[in-house]
Amino acid sequence: MENSNERKKIPAEAVELYTRFIHGEVSRRTFLDGVKRYAVAGLTASAIIEALMPNYALGQQVPKNDERIKASYETVPSPDGNGYVRGYFVRPFSADTRDEKPAKLPGVLIIHENRGLNPHTEDVARRFALENFMAFAPDALSSVGGYPGDDYKGGLLFAKIDRAKMTQDFVAAARWLKGRPDCTGKIGVTGFCFGGTMSNTLAVLLGSDLAAAAPFYGAAPPPADVPKIKAAMLIHQGGLDMQLAGAYPAQEAELKKNKIRYEGHVYPNSVHGFFNDATPERYNKLAAQQAWTRTIEWFNQYVRNDG
Repeated sequence: MENSNERKKIPAEAVELYTRFIHGEVSRRTFLDGVKRYAVAGLTASAIIEALMPNYALGQQVPKNDERIKASYETVPSPDGNGYVRGYFVRPFSADTRDEKPAKLPGVLIIHENRGLNPHTEDVARRFALENFMAFAPDALSSVGGYPGDDYKGGLLFAKIDRAKMTQDFVAAARWLKGRPDCTGKIGVTGFCFGGTMSNTLAVLLGSDLAAAAPFYGAAPPPADVPKIKAAMLIHQGGLDMQLAGAYPAQEAELKKNKIRYEGHVYPNSVHGFFNDATPERYNKLAAQQAWTRTIEWFNQYVRNDG
């Protein structure tokens, strides 16, 4: 017999409350109490909470022990940031041989949401390796012990870190990736939520050192900073993510005004976090697949090739 909790759709208001919770706009207690308002017959508060919480096993597309990849954790000096930043580094196994030097590959920096380097972000790095990129996913929580294995605790740690130093940690990670002898010297950046915003920030700070960026539901940089962008920009926003989708036309106008190569997509029926298949109540499979295909094509055009 089918479980009635599985048949009922989680109310959109509960999904929005979860989004506010993970952004630190409401406390854990407020979130838990708020969910109770949406409990109805056949859909308990505990069932709603369970459905909203990330399920990283469910969202894994590439196993950590996949024989097609070669992965390691690397520590990168960050003298202008928190001293160092640790991250997950992945290359396709096919790019390395025993008898010859490793093949040079274009690089992609992957930036997590505001809770640290969780398993979903590592899985995205592995997906890029299978597309024949070398991928590096830094952990902003490195200086406080790294991602603690729990998104809520990760969010609390994230809030304690100096944002300017954190930004410099990502700059250091990008320059490390670009400067590796097994990198072609061309890199792109993508990220989600905080990572999307940081992708936009790095496009400003790195200038011509960044070939392309593909921010997912990230905040736009200040208009005064847009002329510093030299990267080809691919913007992804969810149509139901009202604040960021509503801000996109102004961002697009600035990109046009400054003659920056860009493409923007606002995906219908998609909330904030629509790409994250570890949170099924936010995940929009069609939009996520479209966004992924576009991102790979964009990076192939501007990071692998000359655009």
